[in-house]
Amino acid sequence: MIALADSMLVVEDLRVSFPNRDGTRTEAVRGVSFKLGRERLGIVGESGSGKSQTGRAIVGLTAPEAIVTAKTLTFNGIDLLRCSPKQRRALRGARIAMVLQDPKFSLNPVIRIGDQVVETLRAHRRISSAQARSQALAALAAVQIDQPERVYQLYPHEVSGGMGQRAMIAMMLIANPQLLIADEPTSALDVTVQLQVLAILDALVVQRGMGLIFVSHDLRLVSTFCDRILVMYAGRVVEEIAAGGLADAQHPYTRGLLNCLPRLGDDRHPLPTLDRQPEWSL
Repeated sequence: MIALADSMLVVEDLRVSFPNRDGTRTEAVRGVSFKLGRERLGIVGESGSGKSQTGRAIVGLTAPEAIVTAKTLTFNGIDLLRCSPKQRRALRGARIAMVLQDPKFSLNPVIRIGDQVVETLRAHRRISSAQARSQALAALAAVQIDQPERVYQLYPHEVSGGMGQRAMIAMMLIANPQLLIADEPTSALDVTVQLQVLAILDALVVQRGMGLIFVSHDLRLVSTFCDRILVMYAGRVVEEIAAGGLADAQHPYTRGLLNCLPRLGDDRHPLPTLDRQPEWSL
């Protein structure tokens, strides 16, 4: 466990709810609590478990109709729920950044990639156009993009999914944030490119001493990449385990997810499915 003094992010009893048509509200995130230091924290679970909404609530990108509450939601002592909108905007992108899931929907299709990276930097720093361009090229090179000058001039539709995801990472890291939230950054990529993107994130976390929240539905991927894992089901954390101890998970939901994974050498057709129990969501 991370001591409070060593935590850059403290989340206690985080709740996010959305309105229904009948006037009631549905809680997408229910009482999530954790602390984050300079480490790699994985959040896993099925679609709809509240993983992405947890990350969006931290960054302040929740939809306007949502209600976000928490006993504690602080970043380096700053109360993220009570700070002014101006202070929240200053934090977002500069000190807390979020890489979204699919670059096809995250990058502006009518703006060149280099201009989008520059825009992120100049939103937080007073810097000349020439300096901004130089730093943007360096950021593209830092995420292992060959010929960054060429990619700088391209539009998002002119690059592959892996290249677009690297550009997204460069955009989020150019202002040197202390905390990076990566929301399924490898889900749309093939296995080879997945490993390349993870290697980039790993190197940047180590070199810059950042905290990383890695959101994914891939248990095996998270167990090999992260230090700790939060397992979410129906909007709440059902288990917190060390990544190396995933095989010893105790909660039946986590064990059920592991049992559904294919195994080399085993004839498992059809694959088992989860037998969900009502008490898991309580």
